[in-house]
Amino acid sequence: MGTVYDYKVKDMMGKEVSLKDYEGKVLLIVNTATGCGFTPHYEPLEAMYAELRDKGFEILDFPCNQFNDQAPGSDDEIHEFCTLKFGTEFPQFSKIDVNGDTADPLYAFLASEKPFNGFGKGIKNLALSKFAAANNKKFGDKTYIGWNFTKFLVDREGKVIARFEPTDDMDDVKKAVEAAL
Repeated sequence: MGTVYDYKVKDMMGKEVSLKDYEGKVLLIVNTATGCGFTPHYEPLEAMYAELRDKGFEILDFPCNQFNDQAPGSDDEIHEFCTLKFGTEFPQFSKIDVNGDTADPLYAFLASEKPFNGFGKGIKNLALSKFAAANNKKFGDKTYIGWNFTKFLVDREGKVIARFEPTDDMDDVKKAVEAAL
């Protein structure tokens, strides 16, 4: 059984970064988009990061444009939007794919550790389920992520311990992060 430390990703400048660089920290790995209804998640994510980073917490932000083209900008444009609008300071990486044949191997691993179990109950969740299903048909059996702002919680040993869908309450995400710290 592997860990996230087995993977390398590219930073915003295209430089390869080993996730082993984050060994010993609690990680929240998030696929994001700047033009999504869940984009306001940046605000509680940044607040959580500011509060908990000194305790060994990192958020790793991976922009993705596979969900209705909601992250169309360049890496620089996305970074500028996030820092100006939400004051984000957590690490942001190069835009990636999270589904299909071009999915980043990190995301295939994350989803194999904590598979998608739906968006929950209620009208909002049902509506997103239908919209996501239509969007994600093109990825077939390589649909790893249901929508933007899916979050994976990783413990200090690099093991994936929880998955949160964009419809999950951010207070629940924070409680899980605090428990992992």
